[in-house]
This record gives sequence, C-alpha cells and structure tokens, in this order.
Amino acid sequence: MITSAVQSNQDPITVVPFEFDPNASNLVRARWMTGLGCPTNVTVFDFFGNPTTVMDTACPGGDSKDKQNEGLLLVKTGPSVQNFAAAGARLEGIKGTVLTELGYDLRKPLAATDPRGSHCGAGAPRFNVVTSDGVNHFVGCNSPPAVLSSNSSSWIRLRWTAVELALAFPPILTVNTVSSITIIFDEGTDTGPDNFGLAVLDNVDVNGKLAGRGPGS
Repeated sequence: MITSAVQSNQDPITVVPFEFDPNASNLVRARWMTGLGCPTNVTVFDFFGNPTTVMDTACPGGDSKDKQNEGLLLVKTGPSVQNFAAAGARLEGIKGTVLTELGYDLRKPLAATDPRGSHCGAGAPRFNVVTSDGVNHFVGCNSPPAVLSSNSSSWIRLRWTAVELALAFPPILTVNTVSSITIIFDEGTDTGPDNFGLAVLDNVDVNGKLAGRGPGS
C-alpha cells in the first residue's frame, strides 16, 4: 500500500489508491498515472516547434500542485459480482468534515449518461462515506445524479452539493460529520452500457478542495 504521511501533512486532501483483491484475481488496478489527467494549463509543441496551450474546458481549475497531469486510473476487468474485488482510493485529511460538496472530473465526453469513455454506473465509481454515527452512505456516479458543472468532448466535471448528498443512500445531511471516505470501483466489463470496466478520475473534490495527484508526487 502506498504511504502518504509526508504529503498528508502538506495537503488538505490526499487520495491514496488501493486494490482489494483477497483471492488474487489480478483483475483490479488502482494507480495515479502521469499523463492521464485533465489538462488545465499545459504547453505542447507541434512538429515545427510552435507552442500551444492546452486547457480543457471541462476543467477550468485543478490541483495547482499537479505538475505531471496525473489522473487516477481505476480498473476492474471481468465479472462484477462473481469476482469479490475492487479498485479504490481512500481520502485522507477529511475526518470530522461536514460535507457540502463531493465530486471529481471524469474522463468521459459530454454527459454522465454517455456510453462512451469511463464507466459511470449507479455503483461505480462511487464514494463510500462513513459518518461518525457509523452509517455507510453511498454516492454513485449516477445515483444520485450529480450536477454537471462543466463538460467537453473529453471530460465532465461532476459535483454533488448538499442537495444531491441529501438524496444519497442513506442521505448525507449537514448535521453528519465524516469518519472516512473511500472511492470504490467494483463494476467490471460485464456492466453496461459501456462494458468498459475502467474509469479515469481527476481533481477529487471535497468541499471545494481539489486533489489531482498521487501521494508523494
């Protein structure tokens, strides 16, 4: 497991990938990877050396410390139910938080319901939010539906405000305080409509604070 003690002392939120694979299926993967993230201000050069600034309109702002355009890759290959395994990430630095907003950028064109690009199902990728009363709350990629904050032909920015969080299962209310939050990806390539079994996330958002890179980056 990736340790993050140094970075968690510096950043308000740290997103630490993990793989839950107790039977060693080797069909799940969770990694922050360079080049997968949503570009917010990247200079590129064409064959003749002419510069262009790449700024995806779906991501008008991101993690200012992300210098390598990292994205969070979550993969589950094969069946969903028959394989008790998941890719995921745990959020550090959030204990005691009262949630008013959750979200992430998803590498997917136009809308959460578009069958192209990253998987976005009712159950994955989802936030598992455990509150101080011991209740586990589920916020799926399209259940409850998020606010589409911005989009492009490559990315969508999804946000669950206090209104949407109150529609989670069970509801997350502003009287609840957080004990832990994890992102879980456990829907495989047998789950439609995309049957992709993969999602790329960036700029994980908790109350407006963004984490767009891995521990130690």
